[in-house]
Amino acid sequence: MKLLLALLLAGVIASGIGVVYARHQSRALFVQLQSLLSERDALNIEWGQLQLEQSTLATHGRIERLATERLEMHVPAHDEIILVKP
Repeated sequence: MKLLLALLLAGVIASGIGVVYARHQSRALFVQLQSLLSERDALNIEWGQLQLEQSTLATHGRIERLATERLEMHVPAHDEIILVKP
């Protein structure tokens, strides 16, 4: 009888420790989840800003202006255009 009681007591204590451990793990994983969700939101915001920046930098007017200013390119006149036929 005492052996059965000791086994039951050990089982209850082990079960209690298991519950405490499971709760601790659950809370730790929840904190990690919240951190990852915050990081995801920040990355989504940064991604949107980068897409906006890319669309701004790739406008035709900006590219034409840079070609004119930095590379000294210009639209060729009609007499400068040579057609090559196959």
